[in-house]
Amino acid sequence: MSDPVISVIIPVRPDEAALPALLSQLEGHRAICDIHVMGEGSRAKSLNAGAKKARGTLLWFLHADSVLTDDSIDHLLAGFAKSPKSLLYFDLAFARDAVGLVKLNQWGANLRSRLLGVPFGDQGLACHRDIFKAVGPYDEHCAYGEDHLFVWQARQGGVKLFPIGAPLLTSARTYRQTGWLKLTILYQYRWIRQALPEAWKLMRRRGL
Repeated sequence: MSDPVISVIIPVRPDEAALPALLSQLEGHRAICDIHVMGEGSRAKSLNAGAKKARGTLLWFLHADSVLTDDSIDHLLAGFAKSPKSLLYFDLAFARDAVGLVKLNQWGANLRSRLLGVPFGDQGLACHRDIFKAVGPYDEHCAYGEDHLFVWQARQGGVKLFPIGAPLLTSARTYRQTGWLKLTILYQYRWIRQALPEAWKLMRRRGL
């Protein structure tokens, strides 16, 4: 049996209710995908453990509450064909459960990704397995934002980012549960706090 093209790596918590829906969407693509659902105690450990088990050329890191469109995998493969040495990412789009001001977060995330080169894990990060070996693994010691830090690791390692230009849907349930304003402020504080020292490292590597 030949190796799959894509290895899908999904970190999960014990109470992850959204997982069955994502697995159902992936089921029809098993001819080209192997799927690794990993619960290793932390998201970073789960992502790294999945990457070690992966047999595919392209590693695709998905959140359990991601929702695929009918052509998500086609868009992923097309992006990989265009830029196989890049770290690929989708545009963020919230699923139907998004209401009110959450759409502003969607717009802001996509603007941040394109202008600042900082996509997050809910945008379906993907890369060649050799690139992951070169710039990984995910930081297992950080308290949060391991996907954000991985993007910086890639950039500091000379890996370019490639926007696939297609949406990947994600649930807005955490905004409903926590509250839009509280969660938005928390997320902005956390990513900026992480980004500033990483941006400084990148500037020094480039001699700026």
